[in-house]
Amino acid sequence: MCGIVGAVAERDVGRILLEGLKRLEYRGYDSAGMAVLDRDHRIQRQRAAGKVEQLDAALERNPLSGRVGIAHTRWATHGRPTDNNAHPHVSRDTIAIVHNGIIENYEPLRRRLRDAGYESASDTDTEVVANLIHAHTADGGDLLGAVQAALPELEGAYAFGVISSAEPDRLVAARRGSPLVVGVGIGEHFIASDVAALLPVTQQFIFLEEGDIAVLTRESVRVFDSLGHPVERPVKRSELTATAADKGSYRHYMLKEIHEQPRVLAETLEGRLSRDRVLPEVFGPDAEAVFDQVRRVQIVACGTSYHAGMIARYWFEELAGLPCDVEVASEYRYRSHVVAEGTLFVTISQSGETADTLAALREVRSRRQHLASLVICNVPESSLVRESDLVLMTRAGPEIGVASTKAFTTQLVGLLLLVIALGRRHAMSGETEAVLVTDLHGLPSLVDRVLQMDGAIAELSEAFADKHHSLFLGRGALYPVAMEGALKLKEISYIHAEAYPAGELKHGPLALVDADMPVVAVAPKDDLVEKLKSNLQEVQARGGQLFVFADSRTALEPGPALQVIHVPQVNDPLSALVYTVPLQLLAYHVALLKGTDVDKPRNLAKSVTVE
Repeated sequence: MCGIVGAVAERDVGRILLEGLKRLEYRGYDSAGMAVLDRDHRIQRQRAAGKVEQLDAALERNPLSGRVGIAHTRWATHGRPTDNNAHPHVSRDTIAIVHNGIIENYEPLRRRLRDAGYESASDTDTEVVANLIHAHTADGGDLLGAVQAALPELEGAYAFGVISSAEPDRLVAARRGSPLVVGVGIGEHFIASDVAALLPVTQQFIFLEEGDIAVLTRESVRVFDSLGHPVERPVKRSELTATAADKGSYRHYMLKEIHEQPRVLAETLEGRLSRDRVLPEVFGPDAEAVFDQVRRVQIVACGTSYHAGMIARYWFEELAGLPCDVEVASEYRYRSHVVAEGTLFVTISQSGETADTLAALREVRSRRQHLASLVICNVPESSLVRESDLVLMTRAGPEIGVASTKAFTTQLVGLLLLVIALGRRHAMSGETEAVLVTDLHGLPSLVDRVLQMDGAIAELSEAFADKHHSLFLGRGALYPVAMEGALKLKEISYIHAEAYPAGELKHGPLALVDADMPVVAVAPKDDLVEKLKSNLQEVQARGGQLFVFADSRTALEPGPALQVIHVPQVNDPLSALVYTVPLQLLAYHVALLKGTDVDKPRNLAKSVTVE
């Protein structure tokens, strides 16, 4: 959530900043703004509530021109999404700042600064930081010194970009708890909260570490650690290209990303499987030694990644014979834990910057009670990747749509690889591993066959166009799949959707079932399908409308109140992966009919980098 772009260059930076903001729109925001230093070294600013296109229109009417500038997309935390609360914030026409994160002690700082004569023009915590930095420059410090003096006074998480009319040739950036990268050019340098913002101008990046402060000029980048010591951070080349995040011929990013799944699943598997084995070294050079000691798995994640962890719990215990606990990161952080010997701490995150998940990892590392940490992630340069002992990258590529699709299924593949790598040390036979590996080799083509159901699912979605509520049912590992399907529907169509284990239907949700409450069920051919059939009969007996995604071997007979959509036959445990895809398509087509903003649903952000 929120996006930062900044630049110091020999050319005008306005279009660079605006293009960067457009490439960060997927992160979620409700206002946007830009500030540049003009040729007279004065701060010129333009802000607009709403989308970047509103800011673009405002800049068409009142262009900004300068060779040093910062820009921002804001997701409201302190104060409503208005022009006055939009970033950048300016203090006394001298200091301009953009900020991601939350300053928890902004109220006492605001009172102190008010007593010193600083008035507030907004409701934000960020303006307080601008005034605080200005106060330190007023005490005689230069911009770097003022930022270094201000940061110890701040409690919370932040990534900053700061410019000053008194030092028009530089940009100062800092990060703690929120991601920030430096883009390295020739005679120009940049900052951004995501490399995607800067791909049109550079593929060379410095990834700032926790507590770092960077000073950018046209000629150089200097980095200082949290103690103020000069440090060298490596310059890394990103493998992404400027076109990697384009929609191509697809109407929405989400649809493109759904249809990319066969390819990215194949890429996630590439080089990680032999003919009949998972190669454990793909988790890192120390993986074999760590895995030999694992006796329990603790998974921590948020949102869609949490659902992936819930599915994996079934796999770990059924296939590998390993106890597995799964918990939402925001809950895990704030309770006491009894950690069993030999517990592997596993985090899952698309961005690798999810605030609660990252904070949980850092807490675990500080306590040193777990055997080791392992992350399954999609962003190689992210904080979770850098700070974990073992890593498996999902190779999903840029995922722009807020509602996760290809990141989720590649996470499941990564988790299944981990289950197999650990399982061979416990309850999994070599024969079972060979069967699973064979099934994984065939997974991309199987998902491709599911995508051919798109037209049929589009027709089915019409039954949801006038509905406001829905139930999703599943059993076993398909219960978290039902949860993920319900999440997708509510995220992008705004239909209230809940998921239940089918066996819980009679313990409450059945009271809601009627002709206006469509019920979606996932029914692969497994040991629980006969139990599920009886649950579906309970829905029919109450006049409910059933939509069942089923294996043809389940022998369900369609009728006036029961639509059956046959999914290609699949062996367990891959059914959880395969049955996810039609639910993604259902949510997408329902959202189209509802006329919502599919890629950028209201009130949501792609990367949740604050609590």
